[in-house]
Amino acid sequence: QVQLVESGGGLVQAGGSLRLSCAVSGRTFARSFVGWFRQAPGKERDFVGAIRWSGISWSGDSTYYADSVKGRFTISRDNAKNTVYLQMNGLKAEDTAVYYCAAGTTAWKTSHADDFDYWGQGTQVTVSS
Repeated sequence: QVQLVESGGGLVQAGGSLRLSCAVSGRTFARSFVGWFRQAPGKERDFVGAIRWSGISWSGDSTYYADSVKGRFTISRDNAKNTVYLQMNGLKAEDTAVYYCAAGTTAWKTSHADDFDYWGQGTQVTVSS
């Protein structure tokens, strides 16, 4: 099993910044990746971006993002701290949602929630306009 715990959510004004953290623990896989999703009230859970987490046989880019956040959001990792970060800049009211981190092991470059096997509980981000 893999455990993921998000933190860092809160209330921020439009145009502001916020950094979310995702603490990862538990089983280590030969290859795995960690993604961020968000879900606004009454809407489906949407993919935000993902980053490689473990494994040495990767090729190509180490991160990928949804078009809606490209240039504003950045995902990074600190393996020594077992933590993945989501830096969000230029926040808009439409970024308001519960943000989840999730771990997957097979379908790299996927944006489908079903391809992620382990999920955190989520952290609320509210952007006031």
